[in-house]
Amino acid sequence: MTKFPVLESKLILAPMHNITNVAFRIMCKKYGASLVSTELLSANAVSREDNLNLKLALTDKKEKPIAAQLFGQNTENLVKAARKFEADFDIIDINFGCPSKKILSQGAGAALLKRKNKIKEIVKEVSNNIKIPLTVKIRNEDAIEVAKICEKAGASAVTVHARSVKQGYSGKADWNVIKKVKENVKIPVIGNGDVVDGKSAERMLKETNCDYIMIGRAAIGNPFIFKQINEYLKTGKEIRQTKKEKIEDYFGYIKLTKEYKIFSINDAKLKAQDFTKGLSGSRELRGKLNMVKSYEKIEKLVKGL
Repeated sequence: MTKFPVLESKLILAPMHNITNVAFRIMCKKYGASLVSTELLSANAVSREDNLNLKLALTDKKEKPIAAQLFGQNTENLVKAARKFEADFDIIDINFGCPSKKILSQGAGAALLKRKNKIKEIVKEVSNNIKIPLTVKIRNEDAIEVAKICEKAGASAVTVHARSVKQGYSGKADWNVIKKVKENVKIPVIGNGDVVDGKSAERMLKETNCDYIMIGRAAIGNPFIFKQINEYLKTGKEIRQTKKEKIEDYFGYIKLTKEYKIFSINDAKLKAQDFTKGLSGSRELRGKLNMVKSYEKIEKLVKGL
């Protein structure tokens, strides 16, 4: 087992489909995320050199440390994918907690929580074949047992999304599960679920004694949340972005997507909605965005807020 690195802050960006591309990760890093991750990547696709998945794994040195998150149930392909990414990434993370029906139907993600021997096999084989840390993400189902299995098999840290598979991303997270996992393993535990601001982050740290906090949906369109929470944890002060600053962040994101050649009109529309959520006029903006087909018009609409 390779030791999990000591991170600069308590905050980690969660992998999110269609969200955590290189541009968004760089922004979160700038605002204080201590570790960022690719979105969930198919180990099967990566092992057969699928161009789409390899493009999603585009990374830059300024993101470091960065994790590549993989899913799959084929041990050989998970090893191949992990070894392929080893040179460019600092951590390989395997998702044993994704509740997506598409991934569950493949016997991957949270479906593996019912196959503990398979989890043990995967973690052992992948960790034995790479020189960088291997981490895992799990859910509430048998969380203590699964975490202990992963630790013994060679995992360097475990992330606990404190919801059940049935809950998906809804309902209240049960932080007590995170606390119990922390009490039963020696490797770092990363808590995930219902942290949306400084106060909830502070509560999670105190109530669970977890080592780090993973932030997902609260960061969508809001990379500033990492600066906001870090400031609160250090000083107890609550800081806010202005409307102007939020809009500037949107255009900063667009600039990065163009720089890394991942810009698309659809993404520009979606992120315009995400970055302006809650601002005056944002509801009307959403309706107008559905009608436009050029970035110039998107730019004009966002600037006109």
